[in-house]
This record gives sequence, C-alpha cells and structure tokens, in this order.
Amino acid sequence: MLTHPDFDPVAISLGPLQVHWYGLMYLVAFLSFYWLGALRAKQPDSGWKVEEVGDLLFYGALGVILGGRFGYVLFYDLSNYLTQPLNIFKIWQGGMSFHGGLLGVIVGMAVFARRTQRTFFQVADFVAPLVPLGYGAGRIGNFINGELWGRVTDVPWGMVFQNAPDQLPRHPSQLYQAFLGGLVIFTIIWLYSRKPRPTMAVSSLFLICFGSYRFIVEFFRQPDAQLGFVAFDWLTMGQILSAPLVPLGIAMLVVAYRKQKPSARSSA
Repeated sequence: MLTHPDFDPVAISLGPLQVHWYGLMYLVAFLSFYWLGALRAKQPDSGWKVEEVGDLLFYGALGVILGGRFGYVLFYDLSNYLTQPLNIFKIWQGGMSFHGGLLGVIVGMAVFARRTQRTFFQVADFVAPLVPLGYGAGRIGNFINGELWGRVTDVPWGMVFQNAPDQLPRHPSQLYQAFLGGLVIFTIIWLYSRKPRPTMAVSSLFLICFGSYRFIVEFFRQPDAQLGFVAFDWLTMGQILSAPLVPLGIAMLVVAYRKQKPSARSSA
C-alpha cells in the first residue's frame, strides 16, 4: 500500500503571488501544444505556418479553459455552483471537464477555420495529435492536488489519499489517465498522422481513442460524490458523455475513407 505524497498545491509563492501546480500543468499543456504544432507546421507541404500555431493556441486555450470549467459546472456540480457562483472562477482548485473542454475547443477551431479560410476538419486534423500530452499533464495536476482518486482496491500499488473520505487504498486513477489518455493516445495518433490521411480521419481516430479510453478508465475512478452512478447503478457521467464519441468517430472514419481524399502530410 502506498500513500499519496500530499503535495503542497502551491508550487511557487512570491509574497501575495501564488502559482499553483494545477496552473503550471496547464502551462505545460499549452507549451507542448505549441512545440508539437510548430514541428508539424515546419514539415514540407504542411500547409501551415509556425506563426499560425500561436493563433490557434490562443483559440484553443480559451476553449479549454472556458469550456472545461463551464462543462464541469454544468455536467458535474451545477447545484453547488448555483449556490456559490464565485467558486466558478477558482480554477486553481480543480474542477475541469474534458468533455466541456472538447466542446470549447470545437468552437475555437470553428472560429479559427473561418478566419483562415480552412475547413473545420483541416484544422481539427492538425489539432488532434497536439492534444493528448496536454491532457496527460492536466491529469498529473489532478494527482498533485490529490483529487479525482480511484475506487477502493487491493492491488499492491493502491494508494491512500488524504482527501478521500476514508483511509482505504485506492486506484491512482489520475496516473492511469495521464499514461493512457496522455502518452498512449498521443503515440497512436501522432504515428497515425505521420502519413497522409483522408480529411477527417485523424479527428475520427481521436474521438474513437478518447471515447474508448475514458469509458474503460471510469471503472477504476471513483464517481463524483455529488453525482454517484447516474444510470443502472454502474454508469458514471464520464461514461455517458464518452460512449457516444466512439460510434461517432467510427462513422466519421468510414465517411473519411469513402471520400479517399488524403490531406497533405502535416506531422513530424
């Protein structure tokens, strides 16, 4: 049995200025997005300029932060935030929804596509491989905060979290998510996108991978206390939101390959 290190959530404290680990993980996510995007843009016939990656990051960051926060408020804890609305702005305390962030990024990509006279899926296919590493960094932030811990377990690496309602060993599900949703999915999508693929194919694979991964990993994650199981006494909100991504991604992938119009190679 392991014990969570119980990190100080403040990474840097300079007088009244406090920089939280959770915020630093978002900085890591945005920097990795820009670095990977610049690598892709520099490839021959990418159709992208490095300068555009910074603009795209701006729209994506707004989508992640606004969509992720309001998605969490709406999907996971609306009643609590209605009684304490100012807590909505306390992002450093955690509470971000991947699905809300995804919707926010979709809006951001649509605006960027319109401004640069690209199709939505030309932008989405460029963005998809840049997302997973940042997502994994966010889950590391959850682990540092000691939140979103897993279900009670007897595996040797079970971990006791100080913020849990008991002192029982639990799955360190944040680390599972950082590894699977971050590193593994990044590797799959990055390698897949190295060769020319039909427009919309890379985006489709992203939806299939994330929908499948999140549905499975939810079996190891403790349901949100304020929601519990929301259907059939075993389905969580995360699973209900993730399940539709898989058939949607498969349908999009079929359509993409039927069209058979590969886009220019745009990855490193």
